[in-house]
Amino acid sequence: MSKDIKTIAVFTSGGDAPGMNACVRAVVRTARYHKLMIYGIKNGYEGMIKGELEPLFNESVANIIHRGGTILRTARSEEFRTKEGRKKAADQLHAYDIDGVIAIGGNGTFTGANIFYKEHGIPFVGVPGTIDNDLFGTDYTIGFDTAVNTAIEAIDKIRDTADSHNRLFFIEVMGRDAGYIALNSGIGSGAGNILLPETNTTVEELIEVLDKGAKRKKLFNIVIVAEGNKNGNAFDIAKAVNKKFKHYDTRVTNLGHIQRGGSPTCHDRVLASRLGYAAVEGLLGGKENTMVGVVNDKLEYTDLAVAIKKHKPLGDDLIKLSRILSS
Repeated sequence: MSKDIKTIAVFTSGGDAPGMNACVRAVVRTARYHKLMIYGIKNGYEGMIKGELEPLFNESVANIIHRGGTILRTARSEEFRTKEGRKKAADQLHAYDIDGVIAIGGNGTFTGANIFYKEHGIPFVGVPGTIDNDLFGTDYTIGFDTAVNTAIEAIDKIRDTADSHNRLFFIEVMGRDAGYIALNSGIGSGAGNILLPETNTTVEELIEVLDKGAKRKKLFNIVIVAEGNKNGNAFDIAKAVNKKFKHYDTRVTNLGHIQRGGSPTCHDRVLASRLGYAAVEGLLGGKENTMVGVVNDKLEYTDLAVAIKKHKPLGDDLIKLSRILSS
């Protein structure tokens, strides 16, 4: 154990993700196991600037492992983007004698932490908490499994009505820059096609696939659309396709923020617990400006600069699989 670490803080930032509370719980209980003082920072970087810190104890995190959202809350902070704002945040951490910070969030959270560490030298360990699953250095991020299962449940229900009415459904899921949710929920739900940010499927190519299905008398079809695909949103694509397939009763559903909510799956609870524990152990072991992840079911640490800059590609095998199974 590092003799320099006596007091730490934890916060959640960016978009909420199911499992963040399980991670906070693991951080607090691991810290208390090591006799550390731990504070929770409310409202992300904005709360750090304003000094919204409160001590956390084992009882503070009782009965939260199953809850979605984040008890520490989250908020965007324009002020933290400025050097003056980060100086205020550093002053607050020094006022509480914080020796290290655990940041639970995604790319934006870690970008801020990386800059903050370079300017003020306070050790940070990041925990990947984002439903997008787009961070390099971990196979899975906290919240991804729950988001995919939420999407699958919704798509299965839509499939029932699509089948009953011979409808063509376009279902938009989250994924502005990464298609992990779309690809996995599309394969898992047996979608007829999946439009991803990483691929260049044109509307014309989509129409060709749908036309093949129509010729073999396919009664209904479901197309999963990642919000960041290059052809526009699900409504735009549906409008373009409907010009060709006027005989289809076309409908559009945007699953939106329901993918972020809800009770986390067992996978996300266990993952969040492992990563929260490892974040504290990492700080005590001298880790700083790093992200903890799980790679091949083993805990690994990756420099924050690498985690936020290096691209995490979709598996070509999964993309090929999705095309074969939807044909």
